Amino acid sequence: MIALVDCNNFYASCERVFRPDLLGKPIVVLSNNDGCVIARSAEAKELEVPMGIPAYQLEPMIKQHGIEVFSSNYALYGDMSRRVMATLSMFTPEIEVYSIDEAFLNLNGLDFVDLPAYSAEIVEKTTRYTGIPISIGVGATKTLAKVANRLAKKSRASKGALVIPDNADAIAEALQKVPIGDVWGIGRSHKKFLENHGVVTAYDFTQKPRQWVSRNMKVVGLRTWEELRGNPCIGMEQELEEKQNICTSRSFGELLNDYALLEEAITFYATACAAKLRAQNSCAGAVYVFAYTHPNRQDLPQYKARMWYALPTATNSTLEIVKYALHCLRTVYKQKDHLGRPIYYKNAGVIVSGIVPMNEIQGNIFTAPTDEKHQLLMEAVDRINNLVGREKITLATQGSSTRWKLRCEKLSNRYTTRLDQVVEVD
Repeated sequence: MIALVDCNNFYASCERVFRPDLLGKPIVVLSNNDGCVIARSAEAKELEVPMGIPAYQLEPMIKQHGIEVFSSNYALYGDMSRRVMATLSMFTPEIEVYSIDEAFLNLNGLDFVDLPAYSAEIVEKTTRYTGIPISIGVGATKTLAKVANRLAKKSRASKGALVIPDNADAIAEALQKVPIGDVWGIGRSHKKFLENHGVVTAYDFTQKPRQWVSRNMKVVGLRTWEELRGNPCIGMEQELEEKQNICTSRSFGELLNDYALLEEAITFYATACAAKLRAQNSCAGAVYVFAYTHPNRQDLPQYKARMWYALPTATNSTLEIVKYALHCLRTVYKQKDHLGRPIYYKNAGVIVSGIVPMNEIQGNIFTAPTDEKHQLLMEAVDRINNLVGREKITLATQGSSTRWKLRCEKLSNRYTTRLDQVVEVD
């Protein structure tokens, strides 16, 4: 049996952990630069706050209903996620972290336990240990676990834990309650296609002939069909695949026309890419840099600065990657258009590609791989930054300006990752 654990309204729940005064109040979390709503508490959902609504359009509802608004606090959310996953790992030796707020647990071998009681224990202890409320669904396959989790969220009687027994009657009863569009693996196009063929519920889908599903929905659809019938097709994945491309980019807190500020931003993004490469013991063979103007500001000149550069030798050195990234920026940067009007940039980023393992770097007769002293320097920088805090050691070109950084006017404290922001109790 497989369990899917999902944190309820995760971002909003993280904001509540250290703010008990927020219990029962509607909460929304905004996207980067405080742009639009990306997360809502249950109370905000009851008020029918639309997902994705721009923050400025929400002002009347905020005043009317006393909605609490927060900027995205990814440092807090990431650390709380790690705490939840660490707690879940106490209940099974095999866990797959599916996203920041979801994880699959392999419960095979636990035939001697009462699964409903065990699921309820996971919910109770995880919520008590971390302060984050969760829901858990258990089924014979990953897709059925997803179905069970959705039913657990909708049923107050389940108290956040629901098990679909591994027998045909129990599976059929559960699937009849689930619209086909809510099934994991069924996208919009497949949903529309299936509804046009009389498939309304997940159960209806399982009653279609195997050959029909294979012919019309190919391998992915057939896999979902098998999983809904209780036949496992999607295995557990405990090891994360190494990324083949790494991108670091942001929208600026304000429009920028100053090259020095763009240089600081690109240095920061390239530094982050290099650190991510070293974290997965890889090197990159190419760098891509871009900087774009605001697409919705037609009153301003439009320009897309972008350049791809093949590195002489694959590397994960911050110094090397920053050097070539800034070369790209200098090559494509324009301060004014052909009419002499200033060009204002809204976002920029760095992508590293051509990623290979560190022990498989292909050198050439003209350039040598990064020497041992250089590698030791990068290891020392990573060690200090991991121990003392991010960005304690930076390159001079990164500067200290905050104008290009994200706007986050409603950012809560980073309670678990900053000593100066820890909750104080009198």
